[in-house]
Order: sequence, then C-alpha cells, then structure tokens
Amino acid sequence: MELRLLPSIGNAAAGVSKAGAATAAGGGASFAKALDSALKTVSQMQTDATTMQRRYQSGADSVSLEDTMVSMQKAQIGFQAALTVRNRMVAAYTDIMNMQV
Repeated sequence: MELRLLPSIGNAAAGVSKAGAATAAGGGASFAKALDSALKTVSQMQTDATTMQRRYQSGADSVSLEDTMVSMQKAQIGFQAALTVRNRMVAAYTDIMNMQV
C-alpha cells in the first residue's frame, strides 16, 4: 500500500519550509496559514470518514468496507500527526517561557 500526502497538506508543508526567512521577517503569517490549512484538512478527513461509516452502516452499495477502513485510518493518522505537532509546539513554548533572561 502506498501512502501519499494530500495536495493541501503537501502545499501547507511546502509553505512552511519555503517561509523560513519570510517568517522571521514577516511575523509568521505563513506558518499560521499552513497550520490552519493542515488542521482544516484533518477535520475534513475526519468528517469524510464519519460520513463513509454512516453510509456503510446504512447499507449503501456504493461504499465498501475497505474504503471505509482506509478512510478511517487516514483520518486517524492525520489526527495523530496534528496531535504530535501540537505537543511539540507546547513543549517549545514551555521551554522558551522557562528560559532565564
């Protein structure tokens, strides 16, 4: 099985890496946009997985169990990635706040 990033996630990640110097000079607007885009994508993946679950449970012929499970796994992986980013950002913030000036 091959795993690929969705175009919106890939673009968000590219925006973060390309905006390194711009973020320092511009105040971080690019990072905020990239983070917002990634969170919206994760939310949409979770909504799609829930919709597919409900359609499969109602007996719709157009939805297979395999597609439903793949959709659920994609949503779970996206959520875990977002959670990891959040945890690292909180840890970095805590480290900065604990620095002596």
